[in-house]
Amino acid sequence: MTDTPWWKRKIIYQIYPMSFCDSNGDGIGDLPGIISRLDYLQRLGVGALWLSPVYPSPNKDNGYDISDYCEIHPNYGTLADMDRLIAEAKKRDIRIIMDLVINHTSDRHEWFQKSRRREEPYTDFYIWRKGEKGKKPTNWGSFFGEDCWEYDDVRGEYYLHLFAKEQPDLNYHNEKVIAAIEDVMRFWLDRGVAGFRCDVINIIYKEAIKNGRWRPALTGCEYYLSTPGCHRVLHRLNRDVLSRYDAFTVGETVFVTPKMADDLVNPQREELCTVFSFEHMETDCFKIKWFLRKFKPDRFFACLTKWQNALPWNTVYFENHDQPRSVSRYGNDAEYHDQSAKALATLLLTLRGTPFLYEGEEIGMTNFDFPDMEKVRDVESINIWNMGKRLHLPYGLRWRMIKTKSRDNARTPMQWDDSINGGFSAGTPWLSVNGNYPRINVKRQEDDPGSVLSYYRKLIAFRNGSRVLQEGDFTELYRKNDVYAYRRACDGEALTIVISLAEGERKNPASGEVVCSNYGRETAPARLAPYEALILREVVRR
Repeated sequence: MTDTPWWKRKIIYQIYPMSFCDSNGDGIGDLPGIISRLDYLQRLGVGALWLSPVYPSPNKDNGYDISDYCEIHPNYGTLADMDRLIAEAKKRDIRIIMDLVINHTSDRHEWFQKSRRREEPYTDFYIWRKGEKGKKPTNWGSFFGEDCWEYDDVRGEYYLHLFAKEQPDLNYHNEKVIAAIEDVMRFWLDRGVAGFRCDVINIIYKEAIKNGRWRPALTGCEYYLSTPGCHRVLHRLNRDVLSRYDAFTVGETVFVTPKMADDLVNPQREELCTVFSFEHMETDCFKIKWFLRKFKPDRFFACLTKWQNALPWNTVYFENHDQPRSVSRYGNDAEYHDQSAKALATLLLTLRGTPFLYEGEEIGMTNFDFPDMEKVRDVESINIWNMGKRLHLPYGLRWRMIKTKSRDNARTPMQWDDSINGGFSAGTPWLSVNGNYPRINVKRQEDDPGSVLSYYRKLIAFRNGSRVLQEGDFTELYRKNDVYAYRRACDGEALTIVISLAEGERKNPASGEVVCSNYGRETAPARLAPYEALILREVVRR
């Protein structure tokens, strides 16, 4: 077990800094606020914190448009605050993982400003094209519902942006771009961070773009999705930098298949440690998240099994800053709120892989309760709303799309207590707090042994001490009628996990000694209650 990498043994907790804890009353979360909550995170039992971007940014995309990779945004504090966070977290055996956003920068970044003026060595740091006969270079679309070329009056050319127009894509055909990114990585690793979450990392390298290329897909992704050039760049970053620091990496990967994921994480290829796949997050939509379909637990479970079998190790997550709240999405956040949250916690922490827990997930935070678009801040949601209006989609359908899938669902401020703004800030929060904060908050759950938070603490402590859950293999046992059962086994020990995401009672397909139950069972029942979860111990005979 001592040879197992730390990131296979630990739970990683994602913090969205804008929404976690505001220490100075300006309505925006900050690094001193995170430091003030480290004891809480230590008690929760997590081993690493992934911070969404804290770099200087105009915030056209909430920090994912970076204007300086080697500084801290004044909203969050200073480099000294960052150093203090790394040091204080280390005292509590908690590592820090930074968000590495290297597909694009902000259009305010010095590199882009010099590139648009053709100042060397930055002239070709981005992907510039002239267009042809007054038309844009290609008719690709962006991930944010727009086309992906913007004309720059200074340069007299178009630049590529696969996301917002304020996020120009870097040109990885240029060796100087790769060298500059390596310098950024060294800067943070030398300060003591443990690794990086790599934003949309499998689309960083675009194959040759010629004017007039048609797009058979929505985005033209056949020219940039997991290209051979992408693999070459990732291998080089690993060889030159990451391997020298034994750094952990997790790649956010767009439209990735199990084969593509294996190509990215196979140790022999020396690229990434793990990736975030999205297929299980697409089981309630038709590929594109805005094309909604009814959630079916069996479809969700089948996808989990597919990925458990496809890779020897990967990540497990149900929430992040881009995804709706899991208790609202996969559970019943009204009639069975606590039971749903606990069942999903059991699933998250017992599947094989590194679990990623998102801020507020451990208390069962729900999707936002905004009444209309007035309170929505997410640029993607606003673009989709406007596109829906142009397409004359009915108001009700447009609002259902936003309410169900907007990224702001996960970005409402952390609910610490029942005081004003949920204890997040003494000022006016940058994004409205969910109105259910008097009922769902850390303080209310802190000392309640039956709370969602107490259940997470119990489960995390169990996983942290369980070799079966940290190293064991995975075997699906049952998947039917919204019930999922699987075995985790290692060296003669085994656990059977049973999860029901059904609204009514279901037959229990397994038996054994009850280790953990979200209904407080001491013996395994013949029939499962709605949203019930069980961990059962069994003996594997050799």
